[in-house]
Amino acid sequence: MTGRFRVLASAFLMALLLVPARAAVDPLPRSTPESVGLNSAKLAEATALLKQYVADKKIAGAVAAVARKGKLAYLEAVGVQDLESRAPMTDRSLFRIYSMTKSVTAVAVMMLFEEGKSGLSEPVSKYLPEFKNVSVATSDGGVRPPSREITIEDLLLHTSGLNHRTSEEYRRAKVRSRAMTLPQFVGSVVRVPLMEDPGTRYRYSESPTVLGRLVEIWSGKPFDVFLNERVFGPLRMSDTSFWAAAEARDRLATVYAPVQDGGLRPVELEDVPFTDRPALLEGAVGLLSTVPDYLRFSQMLLNRGVLDDTRILKAITVDAMTSNHLSPPVLAARGGGFGWGFANVNVVLNPAAVNYPARRGEYGWDGSAGTIFWVDPGLQTITILMTQSAPANPDSLRQRFKTLIQQSIIE
Repeated sequence: MTGRFRVLASAFLMALLLVPARAAVDPLPRSTPESVGLNSAKLAEATALLKQYVADKKIAGAVAAVARKGKLAYLEAVGVQDLESRAPMTDRSLFRIYSMTKSVTAVAVMMLFEEGKSGLSEPVSKYLPEFKNVSVATSDGGVRPPSREITIEDLLLHTSGLNHRTSEEYRRAKVRSRAMTLPQFVGSVVRVPLMEDPGTRYRYSESPTVLGRLVEIWSGKPFDVFLNERVFGPLRMSDTSFWAAAEARDRLATVYAPVQDGGLRPVELEDVPFTDRPALLEGAVGLLSTVPDYLRFSQMLLNRGVLDDTRILKAITVDAMTSNHLSPPVLAARGGGFGWGFANVNVVLNPAAVNYPARRGEYGWDGSAGTIFWVDPGLQTITILMTQSAPANPDSLRQRFKTLIQQSIIE
């Protein structure tokens, strides 16, 4: 080998080492903020707000995006994924999106509904016999039969009578663990009495994990396989999964909680961490994702079921998913500012009752480790903010960030 060849070969190998395993690709076509009616200066204020939260040690880092009229106008990463390693946040940082998983599960359910695999008014027990004999807790500590069976619609609307994973009843009965399988979870959740009769109250719950098991039954495929083939693959959500495989672990952000004298400490929220493959493919809270991936998912919803000429759902189905379906009595008991859609989203009905700038018809949801998304069909705008924080919304970060984004809209 000549000296010249050695130099060329060395340069070539060095170039290969400098090329990332997969370069980040913009999730949507790029645009300047002003070309889609956004104010750059106000968006810069939003970035400054995130940086200030990092400087004040309220969060370790964050990634945020704003898209308008189908164009990506803002994508910023601040701070670090991990305070010990100092690995910076990037647009490929992975986040535990927790309850934002529920909207993905709802899409899977409605895809199969469109195919005639089930009806929304059908009883859950038609497919899961374990639900045939559920009981309702009474005020005197006893149980009684429910007034009617739980339906698929009840699961989508959180009117099933099931409870939340962090409730005292479910914790005491050890209803949920990432170490159990979906069939085991179903057997476990029906052992605890319902909190009320189906259809009588909105109670945020484990219902979407039951829906994930129904997706398996209706499709004949494991839940993760169905999502990969029918949702993540077609939408090119290549970084969304139920766990961080070995090659992705260096991109998984750490969850932090505040300490009493200031600063942050890492916390592990699960008995089976997200770096391990879970037995439970959890439709309620199980997914990891990135801001670009979830932006593509959100854009599909905003486009009424289609993205990049790939149709996931019918437009009429998405319209139904992002509209309120709570009955007037249930809605009134919930407060009336927000309705609830089949997509597992709050739907703004009364902007005056919302504690941040919002418009009627806007929808979205959040996750308990610091992630949130908003979709405004009227303004054709998507806003996503992801941190890893417990509590999820330190010092009203979400409201303050959303306010600045709303103020950036100039037309």
